[in-house]
Amino acid sequence: MYKVEASKEHQVYLQKHKIRKTSIAFSQISIFIAFFALWEIAAYFKWIDPFIMSQPSRVIKTVISLTSDGSIFLHTGITVLETIIGFLSGTILGTIIAIILWWSDFVAKVLDPYLVVLNALPKTALGPIILVWIGGTTSSIIVMALLTSIIVTILNVYLAFKSCDEDKVKLLTTLGATKLQILSKVVLPSSIPAIISVLKINVGLSLVGVIVGEFLVSRAGLGYLIIYGGQVFKMDLVMTSVLILAIAAALMYLSVNWLEKKLNKMR
Repeated sequence: MYKVEASKEHQVYLQKHKIRKTSIAFSQISIFIAFFALWEIAAYFKWIDPFIMSQPSRVIKTVISLTSDGSIFLHTGITVLETIIGFLSGTILGTIIAIILWWSDFVAKVLDPYLVVLNALPKTALGPIILVWIGGTTSSIIVMALLTSIIVTILNVYLAFKSCDEDKVKLLTTLGATKLQILSKVVLPSSIPAIISVLKINVGLSLVGVIVGEFLVSRAGLGYLIIYGGQVFKMDLVMTSVLILAIAAALMYLSVNWLEKKLNKMR
């Protein structure tokens, strides 16, 4: 089989692209290491109060302690599970409502002011109300995660639907396509980038909703550890929980990136 060799210009471009990617990765790792090194040095020389700010070496000891009794896996697992459920339910339900709004212009115009008000309303303010309505259970935490992401999903996905190529829609309409066919063949495929962007946003929003819910009602989870550590002045526990939370958020974000790459290859 004949193999086409890349031109010298293309090879130079690929080499530059590879060097750039390596440089970006190296810079990111360097900043990460420098941050924790500076934090450790500042605490060691008492430039900052290690009792209040903790330090990496103390965080590592806390991680080892939490790992030895298995509690780190319990609390992290609970928070991640609640976040995933709230994230998926908020995204799926929000997309379904966006489809309904796109389907019926009348419904969209009726609900538009309510969606604007709900989007401006701080969702965390609803925490005590949800606690009274649903009770101090895991369900109330998941509902908090859902509420923080669903309105953003509705507005962004609906906007993507409305921004779909009108010429393609008119062409399919002229050819006698039904609204369901237009949705499945044109609107949804063209809105995949917007939906992926919403997924990336919802990772953070859902995590915020879960942590707020755990602050209010939970007896387990990373939010519970943060509140407990603050109450008993175990700042090492607080900082450890925050760092684990950051790692969990990064991993979920990378999972969405992986999904985006898979979908792009399929298109």
